[in-house]
Amino acid sequence: VLLAELKPGRPQRYDWKSSCETWSVAFSPDGAWFAWSQGHCVVKLIPWPLEEAELCKTSESKSRGSKAEARSRGVPKEKTLECGQIVWGLAFSAWPAAEAGETDPACTVGLPCLILATGLNDGQIKVWEVQTGHLLFSLLGHQDVVRDLSFAPNGSLILVSASRDKTLRVWDLSRDGRRRRQVQVLSGHVQWVYCCSISPDCSMLCSAAGEKSALLWSMRSYTLIRRLEGHQSSVVSCDFSPDSALLVTASYDACVIMWDPYTGEQLRTLRHVPLHSALDYSSEVHSSEVHTSSLRSVCFSPEGLYLATVADDRLLRIWALELRSPVAFAPMTNGLCCMYFPHGGFIATGTRDGHVQFWTTPRVLSSLKHLCRKALRTFLTTYQVLALPIPRKLKEFLTYRTF
Repeated sequence: VLLAELKPGRPQRYDWKSSCETWSVAFSPDGAWFAWSQGHCVVKLIPWPLEEAELCKTSESKSRGSKAEARSRGVPKEKTLECGQIVWGLAFSAWPAAEAGETDPACTVGLPCLILATGLNDGQIKVWEVQTGHLLFSLLGHQDVVRDLSFAPNGSLILVSASRDKTLRVWDLSRDGRRRRQVQVLSGHVQWVYCCSISPDCSMLCSAAGEKSALLWSMRSYTLIRRLEGHQSSVVSCDFSPDSALLVTASYDACVIMWDPYTGEQLRTLRHVPLHSALDYSSEVHSSEVHTSSLRSVCFSPEGLYLATVADDRLLRIWALELRSPVAFAPMTNGLCCMYFPHGGFIATGTRDGHVQFWTTPRVLSSLKHLCRKALRTFLTTYQVLALPIPRKLKEFLTYRTF
């Protein structure tokens, strides 16, 4: 069910293709903020949850009265970040509190804060302080569009960026200004890098480029672990399950492949079968390679039992982990990206028109079995599970081989 739709409040100002598109949306890890790359070189920082007035309608107009009441109650205010360049990637991270005597530009002494990194068209990465909307610093190094960003979930302030210059770069934001520079440049792709995802246990990094294989890297040694080969066209999106035991990749070949990242095995393929073949998709197809069900984005739900996918056939699909067919559909035009709310229950999607939409998703109470599996797999690799002196069927369940 569509909860709300927000639209840019300004007309398109540029002629080039990517000026008004929402290529990226992001929720902060605590779920208190939503970042929306709404096109026109602008990012909106919106306090969460949305005001009740916004949840009841689907337009860009907002309730002035309720906003005034929110301000009077001291609720965080919506902010506009003028980035000066088309924004392609977004990523939040917590920034630890500065100690007395430190000259940290990001936080007040004794108070932790939240930062947002934005990947821009000119290769820059601009990092902002969320509460104030102030620009903290820029990271320079990429020679082309910074297409995606991923912070290490452990709060270490390690940031990975993926670029059209065919490289990934690893940055350590915990260093001070003069020493805050890239830790590593990861080379191995021969096409533009579209997506990067760090596993929740911070041991692995997956990257997807305009190639038929995804690359899996070690976040400890920054070396290539393996190529994941199985798609028939460009891989454009990837995501790890919350326990790091599964990896999904989405491709223009209209398939999502579920992998065991530790062994490189393909566990399942989810095929996007067009539902409405009579629709005119001519405006969506830009080359003979791109199918009308070409995938744009895939993401795991927070509890790890569902997947969401956005495809060019104008559908948002929700998949249950153990089923081969979607459990829910929603019609959406020109979808580009999707992301689950950190605490579950709904999902945000971005479109080519610069809109962002919020959808309800199936709510589930995880079984005790799944909770135990999730807890174990957060610190046990597949090989460690297989070495345990336990029954074979239990090993199959713990390694997600019971689909």
